[in-house]
Amino acid sequence: MGDNRHNDQNDDINEKKETSSANDSDKSGDYEDVCFICRRPESKAGKMFRLPNHICVCDDCMHKTMDTVSQFDYQGLLNQPPTDGGNNRFPNISFVNLADLQGDGGIPNKQKIRKKKSTDDKPEIDIKNIMPPHKIKAKLDEYVVGQEHAKKVMSVAVYNHYKRVATGTMDEIEIEKSNMLMIGPTGCGKTYLVKTLARLLDVPLAITDATSLTEAGYIGDDIESVVSKLLAAADNDVERAERGIIFIDEIDKIAKKKNTTSRDVSGESVQQGMLKLLEGAEVEVPVGANSKNAMVPLATVNTRNILFICGGAFPDLEEIIKQRLNKQTSIGYTAQLRDKYDKEKNILSHVTVEDIKKFGMIPEFIGRLPVIFTLEGLSKEMMVRILSEPRNAILKQYQKLLELDEVQLEFEPDALEAIAGKAMEKDTGARALRAIIEEFMLDIMYEVPKDDNIGRVTITKEYIEGTGGPVIDIRSNSLEHPDHLKVIENGNAGGQA
Repeated sequence: MGDNRHNDQNDDINEKKETSSANDSDKSGDYEDVCFICRRPESKAGKMFRLPNHICVCDDCMHKTMDTVSQFDYQGLLNQPPTDGGNNRFPNISFVNLADLQGDGGIPNKQKIRKKKSTDDKPEIDIKNIMPPHKIKAKLDEYVVGQEHAKKVMSVAVYNHYKRVATGTMDEIEIEKSNMLMIGPTGCGKTYLVKTLARLLDVPLAITDATSLTEAGYIGDDIESVVSKLLAAADNDVERAERGIIFIDEIDKIAKKKNTTSRDVSGESVQQGMLKLLEGAEVEVPVGANSKNAMVPLATVNTRNILFICGGAFPDLEEIIKQRLNKQTSIGYTAQLRDKYDKEKNILSHVTVEDIKKFGMIPEFIGRLPVIFTLEGLSKEMMVRILSEPRNAILKQYQKLLELDEVQLEFEPDALEAIAGKAMEKDTGARALRAIIEEFMLDIMYEVPKDDNIGRVTITKEYIEGTGGPVIDIRSNSLEHPDHLKVIENGNAGGQA
């Protein structure tokens, strides 16, 4: 009996080993072999020599190694007798033990390059399945309040771009890319629009800041690192990455510096380095790292079909626009007043290419971003809608949190107006809404879990303005007996009304 049980255990262990090795081989089959010495993938270096412990060496490196070894005469060393009385003929020479080199040449999967798929596979983006612009905009409407012009421009540009990717050329006419430049004040929804768009389209998206990019040879991210981030988002699948979207935020921070005597390593030179990326070129990017100097394999990515979206707040651009518009003022009955545009909120909508040039962007860079559009600054009415209308609105998030404690959360319309008014004073866009609600919900989120009898919390205008407290309804017969009403005055729980 004992022998049979022992044999069964051995069989189970062997089966587990076989299945695990099969799974490992399946996983590794998706990736190319990489040379242990030069770090080039098999698609570039050619067929590999496979050594023990999954170490691969390309043909070039193997020949170089053999040529180097053949330059030395080892015959004299081989004929020498052992000096220590044992088997070691070379007391001062140590050889590499291949067993010490564990793993696949020391290269993790995140730094490997996926094999190219066969041509029989269906493309991920089918021309018949691309959402038309009105459906893309309708989906964006569920998440983003206002910005109708921006949503329309992005929907059309994305639709045309992916038609272009899916068809390549139509009747020998090559369609150019529609890269975009979006300009808008902080907190108006630039990054949120792009994130929502990429989630709807199910394509790889890389969001990066232009502030960390520097000229080649300086400390900071290389310009190609934006493509490297997209490759990582596509799980190192080059073909999928070549259909992705790159959003470069804070693009206004690489404008030409004015009145400076030092070298402009993160300004005009970065714009010049990005020209080929935006237009479409084959770029060698490191896999799993930001620098080409890292000992990681390099992949070649063609940026011809990658959609670039650049966004920035462009502070002080309003002054440049006003200065241009005020040049038209003169004396007479038909003259425009000098202060006509001083109080206009959406002054950015009058922007032209000349204004962006004057801000510090070079003409070659702007020319590669043909779709230029602006986003509106948020009004008080838009703030109120942002609080409650989107699918994942801030109020809905807090209502869901309190639902987990079986408590209803309600906001009076006047309270929403008061929150929006406070947010407008902060002048940081929709980001201010979250900060204000966090502040006022702190006491409520702290006090509610203490008392299981609380059934409903109503946020009032008085609580937001600091002159009263939220209304707390007790769970038992709260609607039939108004004397069972408790109020938190100025954030302190437990006061009877």
